[in-house]
Amino acid sequence: MLKILMEGPNETYTIGQLLKIMKTLRSPNGCPWDREQTHKSIRNDALEEVYEVADAIDNDDSEALCEELGDMLLQVVFHSCIAEEENEFTFEDVVDGICKKLVLRHPHVFGEANVENSSEVLDLWDSIKKQEKKQTTVTDTLESVPKAFPSLMRAAKVQKRARKANVSLENPQDELNANCELLKQAISSGDKELINTAYSACLFNLAGMGQALGINAEEALNNATNSFIENIKQAELNGKLF
Repeated sequence: MLKILMEGPNETYTIGQLLKIMKTLRSPNGCPWDREQTHKSIRNDALEEVYEVADAIDNDDSEALCEELGDMLLQVVFHSCIAEEENEFTFEDVVDGICKKLVLRHPHVFGEANVENSSEVLDLWDSIKKQEKKQTTVTDTLESVPKAFPSLMRAAKVQKRARKANVSLENPQDELNANCELLKQAISSGDKELINTAYSACLFNLAGMGQALGINAEEALNNATNSFIENIKQAELNGKLF
């Protein structure tokens, strides 16, 4: 284990040493907490690290970004180590898989395909992905959007894929207006089930409208939340809140 540790102040660790450290932590003489973890027990940790990376990017904090990327890499190594113990796959399999995917999905760089712009690159990527995943129907492509996505993000992505597949959808604004009217009627009726259904439809329409207008629903809602907090802050500073 001592060979894993730094031998001089100017030395830097490598990915190989990171893997050794993780395996040491998971070993019988390692850390009790690390030994107890499973894919499911650290699932949310991986999500949190992704959001912390996003936060560092939003704050233009390169130092924090470097640290958070390390934490995110740890999640990859942690899951790979657990999988190797279960004879599922190894870290090397993860690296091999992503390298093969990048080469396969960039035939305009590593093959003979020709593209003119980024839009054509994305179309080519989607086409290759559908072949890889054996997605033969529109339903296949919609169901492939992860259910673990934040709800607004998932709703927008599902509607984007539906439009890309030329599925006939109502005008987002007309649909929103109709569902808002239904929500008003449901609220007046006091029927909680109807209120929930109409409210859910309005949220779905708002996500689709944002996607159609080129607005990221998640970012838009976060901006509105930040503005709300800032307004409260200013009201408190000015003594106008109470």
